[in-house]
Amino acid sequence: MRDRGGRRLCAALPLRGPSAADNTTLAMPSDRQAPPGQATSRLPPKSFAIIFGVSIVTALGNTGMQSVLPAIGRSIGFPDYLVAAIFSLSAMLWAFSSPFWARQSDRGGRKPMMQLGLAGFLVSMICCGLVVSAGVRHLAQPLVIFVLFLLARALFGLFGAASNPATQAYVAERTDREERTQALAGLAGAFGLGTIVGPAIAPVFVLPVVGLAGPMFAFAALAAAMMIVVRRLPEAKGPPVSVVQESAAEARAKSRALLRDPRITPFLVYGFLVAACQTAQGQTLGFLIIDKLHLPPMQAQGYTAVAMMAGAVAGLLAQWGLIRMFRMGPRDLLRWGAGIAAVANLLVAFAPSYSAVVMGYALSSLGYGFCRPGFTAGASLAVDHAEQARAAGAIAAVNGLNTVVAPLFVLLYSSWHPGPFLINALTLAALVAYAIANRGLSRAAEAATTEEETTQSSLERAQEGVSV
Repeated sequence: MRDRGGRRLCAALPLRGPSAADNTTLAMPSDRQAPPGQATSRLPPKSFAIIFGVSIVTALGNTGMQSVLPAIGRSIGFPDYLVAAIFSLSAMLWAFSSPFWARQSDRGGRKPMMQLGLAGFLVSMICCGLVVSAGVRHLAQPLVIFVLFLLARALFGLFGAASNPATQAYVAERTDREERTQALAGLAGAFGLGTIVGPAIAPVFVLPVVGLAGPMFAFAALAAAMMIVVRRLPEAKGPPVSVVQESAAEARAKSRALLRDPRITPFLVYGFLVAACQTAQGQTLGFLIIDKLHLPPMQAQGYTAVAMMAGAVAGLLAQWGLIRMFRMGPRDLLRWGAGIAAVANLLVAFAPSYSAVVMGYALSSLGYGFCRPGFTAGASLAVDHAEQARAAGAIAAVNGLNTVVAPLFVLLYSSWHPGPFLINALTLAALVAYAIANRGLSRAAEAATTEEETTQSSLERAQEGVSV
């Protein structure tokens, strides 16, 4: 982060959860001045490789499952909007449980929370696979299968969230200021790589015996293997960091005050609407491709995977390539990102072919890849140094709530296919005007967005439940 004078702000990294009311702040011991000649980094390459593996397994499992979910819903006979509700509930549970697990990792250590998160992922995937196997064989009524699927996926939202804050804190407290951005960028890269690899390998596991449940069993096996590997991760005994507590009432009062703060409110509004548009488009994509190609759900699965990979690559191109190349600042990112995504949604709404759908989805992902660092960095630069943690929590909290609208967009799609994308286009076009007219957004810093800020936006994306 940087303050108003452009200085970097890396002094205390809070455990990032979707709740601004999380009352735990971490004072990272790695930020203390090291003795002359002594390196402050305590993160061996082998340890980072294990942390990277935890992040990528979770990311590829979630996006891989998301790519097959439309085909599962159509094969079992769920209404499309109920398919979206499965992911929405899990994402909301993830958002509300993350701060709790962050505090638990302070008290019980990072490695146990990583193992718990992987165990939650593993059990959830196995249960989902069993439910899907029963559903495609019509062993129970679709409504019964839906309820079981909802509960099985909810296990991940409740317990899978334990690993994410623990991995970030483990890295942050074992690196010095110069290395921390690079290390956290590696975690963000793991999430980005998982969003590409997950949809790519999911169709490989749609095998004759297990069918559409195959990817879930395969991802559960990966999680089991990763749980064994995590046991080799070194961790000191006792509390990993010093924890400064404040009363819950004080935390809630400060959070409510910040949410109403005119310096940050415009960024919260912008961030919520952008995240809602992105989530709605992602949840609707699979159904659109099935209908556009007029193929059975099983046969359309590979085409959905290709489209999701194209979007993931475009998003990473924006955040890790174009923003740096053109040295774009928050103000430009807010305007260009929403404008590109608005045009792309129009292209998807009236796409005459599958290739046009893929092109439109990739282009919209490019736009969202501009938007997210724009409002994340803009909100950070709008507040003082002491308010950085709460500003980040407020952004994550508002974004974490966006998943509640996804079932409504999918329900609209069932009635009128272009509907969700046209609403997205209108919303994003309004956000362009808002970014120009609003004083806070129009005065967002023009300085180039840093690697640290693009990293933060990627990590927040992983925490919002968009891929869960």
